[in-house]
Amino acid sequence: MTVPYRVIQVGTGGQGANWCRHHLPPNVEGGLVDVVAAVDVDEAAHENAIEHLDLDPSQCYTDYEAAFAAVDADCCTIVVPPWLHEDVVDAAIEHDLHVLSEKPIADSLEASVRIAQKIDRAGLKMGVTMSHRFDRDKTTFRRRLQSGAAGPIDYLVGRFTCNARSYGSWGEFRHEMDDALLIEGGVHQLDFIADMADGLCETIYADTWTPEWGEYEGDVQALVQLRFENGVRATWEGAKTNAVTLNGWGSDYLRVECRDETLVLDDREITRHPYDAGAETVGGSPDAADGDAVPLDEQDKWDIAWLIEQFVDWLDGGDPMATNVADNLQSMALVEAAIQSSDTGQPIHVQDLLDDARESVSVE
Repeated sequence: MTVPYRVIQVGTGGQGANWCRHHLPPNVEGGLVDVVAAVDVDEAAHENAIEHLDLDPSQCYTDYEAAFAAVDADCCTIVVPPWLHEDVVDAAIEHDLHVLSEKPIADSLEASVRIAQKIDRAGLKMGVTMSHRFDRDKTTFRRRLQSGAAGPIDYLVGRFTCNARSYGSWGEFRHEMDDALLIEGGVHQLDFIADMADGLCETIYADTWTPEWGEYEGDVQALVQLRFENGVRATWEGAKTNAVTLNGWGSDYLRVECRDETLVLDDREITRHPYDAGAETVGGSPDAADGDAVPLDEQDKWDIAWLIEQFVDWLDGGDPMATNVADNLQSMALVEAAIQSSDTGQPIHVQDLLDDARESVSVE
C-alpha cells in the first residue's frame, strides 16, 4: 500500500473550488492523498487551495507544465474546461502522472478517444468523475436494482426539467452553446440511466429544440429514446425553458419498471411499489399515493469524494474504477449519438459510432 498519493490539483476556481473545499479534504484527512501543488491561471483562485488544502503560496502555480516539472507527484486532477483536458493529459503523460478528471473526458468524442488511447499506451490510469452516478440516492437506487429484489428491468423513464429560460439563468456561457442541454446535463443524466439499465446502449433517437421563449442560441429541450443491447428501453425528458422546475440539478426523477415492482426516485427520495395481482386496474390511480419508502444507504463519502477514494484504491492495485476513461467513452458516445440523431432525424447506432471514432483516431 503506497498511499497517500501525491496529487497536483489542476483548477482551483469554479468547480475546482469545490474540490478544494469539499471533495479533497476528506481524502487528505483519511490519509489517501497528499495535495502537493495546485494550479490555476487566476492567482486569486489559489486562495481556495491555500485555505482549504493548507498549501503554501509557493506551492501554487499558474502553469500546469511548470507545476508538473517542478513537483514530484504520483497523479493529477483536472478540473478545467473540457476543451483544455487533452493538453493537460498530454503533459501529465509526459511526466508519468496518473489522471483523475472532471467530466466530460474532453470536448468531443474524437478527443476523448485520443485521450483514452494515449493513457493506455502510456500504461497509466485515468478516471472520470461522473458524480451524479455516485450520488447517495442514485447509488441506493442502483443497488436495489442490482440486488434482484425488483426482478428484471423492462424500461426506465428519466426527467430533468427546469425553469431557466432567461439569459444567464443557467450560466451565460451555456446560453451561447450549441447543444448545451445534452453536453452539460445529458452527460450525467444519460450516463446514470445507462448505468441503471446495466447494458451497452444499442440505439438512440433524439429530438432537440428550443422554443421561441427560450433565450438560448442552441437546443435546450430534448426527448430521447434509448434501446440497450440487453433489451431494456429508456426515455429521457430534458428541458431548460419550462414554466416550472420539476426536477432540477441534483433533484432527478427516475422511474424503473421491473417485473416485481416499480421503483421511483424523485427529489432524492425513493419509493417502491410492489406488484399486486389483486389490484390490477386500468381506471384511476388508486396506487399512486401508496408505496414503501426505501431508506437511503449510509456511508462516509458520496459523489466526487467517493470517486477520489475509488481512484486511490485502483492506483493501489484494486479493480479499475467503474468510470475509468476507457469505459467512460460510452458516456461520451451517448451524448454524441443524441446530438447526431437530432441533427439527422435518424436513430444512431451508438456502438458503431464509437467504433468509427476509434478507427478514425490515430495516436502516434
